[in-house]
Amino acid sequence: MNKTKEIFITGFALFSLFFGAGNLLLPPLLGYNAGENWFWVIIGFMVTSVIIPIIGILAHSKLQGTLYDFGKKVSPTFSLIYSIIIYIISIAIPSPRTASATHEIAIHPFFGTSPLLTSCVYFLLVLVFVLNRSKILNLIGKYLTPFIVLILVLVIGIGLFSSDMLMNPSTYTTPIVAGLLEGYQTFDAIGAVVVGGVVIISLKLKGHDSFEDKKELIKKAGIIAGIGLFIIYAGLISVGAFYGSEILVDNTLSGDMQRANLLRGISIATLGNIGNAFLSILIALACFTTAVGIITGTADYFKGLFKDSQKVYIITAVTACIIGVLVGQMDFHSIIVIALPVLMFIYPITIVLILLNVLPEKWTSPIVFKTVVITTFIFSIPDFLGFVIPRENLVGVKNLIPFANESLGWVLPAVLSFIGINLTKKTRIRT
Repeated sequence: MNKTKEIFITGFALFSLFFGAGNLLLPPLLGYNAGENWFWVIIGFMVTSVIIPIIGILAHSKLQGTLYDFGKKVSPTFSLIYSIIIYIISIAIPSPRTASATHEIAIHPFFGTSPLLTSCVYFLLVLVFVLNRSKILNLIGKYLTPFIVLILVLVIGIGLFSSDMLMNPSTYTTPIVAGLLEGYQTFDAIGAVVVGGVVIISLKLKGHDSFEDKKELIKKAGIIAGIGLFIIYAGLISVGAFYGSEILVDNTLSGDMQRANLLRGISIATLGNIGNAFLSILIALACFTTAVGIITGTADYFKGLFKDSQKVYIITAVTACIIGVLVGQMDFHSIIVIALPVLMFIYPITIVLILLNVLPEKWTSPIVFKTVVITTFIFSIPDFLGFVIPRENLVGVKNLIPFANESLGWVLPAVLSFIGINLTKKTRIRT
């Protein structure tokens, strides 16, 4: 296959593996609520939903191992536990969420079927793709992604040029922070450490053995995926803002229905009555490719733990699909509510592991990894507890930690610990 063509196919596949339910439903409502401050929301959203995930892909191109390699400098035990937690979260929350979103927006309004039937058919198809492991990148990159992108470009392109651009006042006091935290909900940083491994194994199966060739291919594909995500996210946020005065979002509805109704309204406004059908196809495809990527990555990892056992791969894939069917019975909003405390706990650790793994080796010794990860974990606890116990019980603690009231209390301590350990090392070398 032509090298340039393969880079683009891999890049398109990466885009689709990232782009799932949350990626489609979250940005328009974010822009709608941001109103005149839509640009600042885009800045924040891009940090956690584009920049950090693509840095995660670059880290994979450097490591060319598995998710285990991201945390092994902390300790082998930590890395094993972290990897298992990430994969359990992935198959228990974002994967079933794709089935739930597909049912609520793409299937139930047209056919009125039960969530159980939708989830069973959905994950049966996912399983077929996962079991055809060697063909995943080509199937997604060549056929599914172009169709997803075409519909998105039509909706965004027509929307930007046909709206009156009469925006609502912003409901956010700090738009950048609102965008940054909403980016957590896309699961893209976690997606990066999961689907990056899928790409590496897929390239090996296609006969790519050279470390440098794979590194170059993955980096370029990651950049293509990142550009695609940036354009689509920015477009969806801005369209959501520009249609603020034209589409009424009922605030009494649950968050998922607000998101779905807004996106449906934008699709109909831009594409006419056929927009509803296009939206349904778009959501089904976007969700499907993400579920395939998550379950493939999980099955790959456990296969590697058990001496490349194909039997373990099949058992893991089937188990993940069964979990998807069971959890997929819940509505989209309920899954988001469950996900929030989990994300506040695991997302900061994932972010620092991604960043540490792309930095030069001289700045990222094992002691740096250990210190920064432990610091991040400790200062993430108030954010996690904020969703478990009454928030007023944490006011005193949060007031002591910079940015803790914005759920970013871990950022400054992590940065300071990184700088402090490296300065201490330099001082010792000089003396």
